[in-house]
Amino acid sequence: MNDGEGARPEIVSRDEWLAARTELLAREKEVTRHRDRVNAERRRLPMVRLDKRYVFDGPEGKRSLADLFDGRRQLIVYHFMFDPEWDEGCSGCTGYVDALGDLSMLDVRDTSFVLVSRAPLAKLEGYRARRGWSLPWVSSYGSDFNYDFHVTLDEAVAPVEYNYRDRAELAARNGGEVPEGEGHGLSVFFRDGGDVFHTYSVYARGVEGITDAYSLLDTTPYGRQEDWEDSPPGWPQKPTYG
Repeated sequence: MNDGEGARPEIVSRDEWLAARTELLAREKEVTRHRDRVNAERRRLPMVRLDKRYVFDGPEGKRSLADLFDGRRQLIVYHFMFDPEWDEGCSGCTGYVDALGDLSMLDVRDTSFVLVSRAPLAKLEGYRARRGWSLPWVSSYGSDFNYDFHVTLDEAVAPVEYNYRDRAELAARNGGEVPEGEGHGLSVFFRDGGDVFHTYSVYARGVEGITDAYSLLDTTPYGRQEDWEDSPPGWPQKPTYG
């Protein structure tokens, strides 16, 4: 174990630092441009109609997936790891929610956000109160939702798949071991009238950094809805600073 005692960056002159910093800046700008290109491709992904009915337990009672939109056109679901047998939620998922900023911007861009876990609602409500969170959180307990979106892995219920890898691929990457139980991820849905569609899911380290309104909007079909974005014709857009 290395506690980092004595670790520090190299000390250089101001000119040397500036040369290194501007060299790094060029690479940072390319990362930004590449991210913009990837986001533009994501906004052009097709979508899949969901015909199965999913029912969730929420503070207001039973809710369908369509209900979770709260009348908006887009829905972002964070798959929070909380097994029905656990007394506390996953520490990593807890850190993710703690890091979330003000998400009010989602509302004005026709987008809802909700946490979904497999633990019973009473456990979710108790844990949310202890953490001081106000985000909506519903239970998928007793439904196929977690299995269908590959965030609960149980071969007895559904073929194991995580992060777009099947059982054989997962075993090959993990020394023969196949993960089981709860996994985390983020899924995006789109509503057109009474129809609900699945547009996007991301798992594992792909969720890192998606902790503010802009990065969450980047995962949706409509994106940030600003006029500088490369989006398909007809997509809703407003002036960036308007």
